[in-house]
Amino acid sequence: MDTIYITGGRPLGGTLAVQGSKNAVLPILAATAAIPGRFALRNCPAIRDLDVTRALLEGLGLKTRFSQGLVTVDSRGPLGSAPDPAPAGKLRSSVLLLGALLARLGEADIPLPGGCVLGTRPLDIHLTALKTLGVQICPENCRLLCRGRPAGGTVILPYPSVGATENLMLAALGSAGPVRIIGAAREPEIRDLAAFLAACGARITGAGTPCLRIVPAPLHGAVHRILPDRMEAATWLCAAAAAGGTLTLTDLYPDQLRPVLEALRLAGCEITETDTSLTLQAGPLRGAGTVVTGPYPAFPTDAQATLMAALLRGSGVTLFQETVFSDRFRHIPALRAMGARIETAGDLARVRGVSALQGAEVTATDLRGAAAMVIAALAADGESKIHDAWHLDRGYSDFIQRLRSIGAEAHST
Repeated sequence: MDTIYITGGRPLGGTLAVQGSKNAVLPILAATAAIPGRFALRNCPAIRDLDVTRALLEGLGLKTRFSQGLVTVDSRGPLGSAPDPAPAGKLRSSVLLLGALLARLGEADIPLPGGCVLGTRPLDIHLTALKTLGVQICPENCRLLCRGRPAGGTVILPYPSVGATENLMLAALGSAGPVRIIGAAREPEIRDLAAFLAACGARITGAGTPCLRIVPAPLHGAVHRILPDRMEAATWLCAAAAAGGTLTLTDLYPDQLRPVLEALRLAGCEITETDTSLTLQAGPLRGAGTVVTGPYPAFPTDAQATLMAALLRGSGVTLFQETVFSDRFRHIPALRAMGARIETAGDLARVRGVSALQGAEVTATDLRGAAAMVIAALAADGESKIHDAWHLDRGYSDFIQRLRSIGAEAHST
């Protein structure tokens, strides 16, 4: 998918089932490299990042298959310690193979990871934490040469990094003693990884709290269902808010979206919930006050761009403060090209509502920024062209087909 063409001005409506979580399935797939066994992962999304992760695993010697939401993995054979740099360079989560390979082999030769360019995203927290557990790490020619199985002990994270927490959880599977993580990330995806590892025999307590403990135990294959994707759900909700109409989402957990739902309600949307579904009815939009991104349970950085796009025509002002990534306002020039009034200063962006947006030709730079451009285009008059739309394939399954199924006028080339 290179370019998306969207004609705005049509309200959205209907029902969508939320896909499996991108941010849950990738670390769980990495975990299969740490454990000899056979695995069946259900509710997996058909996205590019899953394909790249499978290629990484297969390059190490694992056998994988994917069909109709089911990924099977056989990791019982010989395992390599040096992932292919080509797929690794496309994916931030490839760094999680560091913890997995250290747990199983006691060594890893990891290329520096890729993914969306969102400003400085150092691996210092990962590496310092692993060094605390006795791992020897030597950066060399854009690679990380790592030796030694982790020892038991306590690691105190200076920031609740999701990736660092996941890497430590995986490395701890092969540790010499219990590992305690203080200041651990609390995201639902952390809990999903813990649930998968527990199904494999791991002894984990405290997942979803700032204090997480892993005790070494015999491990084996398992069956697991991937968590629903709260970021995909947030994208569809913001799209319906921007375009107007009534949209129902099923197969999700509304409690995991609480900050997004609160912001949309403040902006004038009516939202009704059940335990596993919700319905948004768009109303006249207004400013949502101040939105500050942060670690869970704060407002998620992955929903900042999409909510911003949804509120471009809301009366009044919304102030966004991005505290997680230093360069996550890369979508703003495209929104301005459509007529948005957005002022920025450092980590702040002030959105002043406008009465109308106009279709424009823009270029996506990252996954969530691309989704924001689509949302703005749905609310704009006329046609918009969004180039480099392949970013959407990284995290959204059948994006155009699903968009059209709820009433959007859209196609791609």
